[in-house]
Amino acid sequence: MKCRFVLLAGVTLATSAAYAYDADWKRGRVYYRSVCTDCHTKSPIGQINPSKQTKAEWTAYLQADKHAKGKDTVKQYVGKPYRASIQATNKAAAKFADTPDQDLAEDVKLFLLRSAKDGEAPASCS
Repeated sequence: MKCRFVLLAGVTLATSAAYAYDADWKRGRVYYRSVCTDCHTKSPIGQINPSKQTKAEWTAYLQADKHAKGKDTVKQYVGKPYRASIQATNKAAAKFADTPDQDLAEDVKLFLLRSAKDGEAPASCS
């Protein structure tokens, strides 16, 4: 019985590890440029260049999850309902319509951290 429990626990851990998500900064870049930049360009705020913030600043912003000075959340804009609401006019939103919210959020976060002022590849433009 003890051996069977150890074996089952090992299989469970191996299975959990197999489903770990590795964020994709390239997918995050496509979404950020096509969705975030598109919307911000149309607003009074204008484009937000990822390299204007440090990794620590982007991390704090994403953890606070406050967009538009707290009027709504950042997560809202990577959520399936938001993507569904704009997919008729936004190819990236349509392309990622079925992507899990958390995966897309991790993709965008990785892009922002990579493209930050102190990231490995600071973005020169949004």
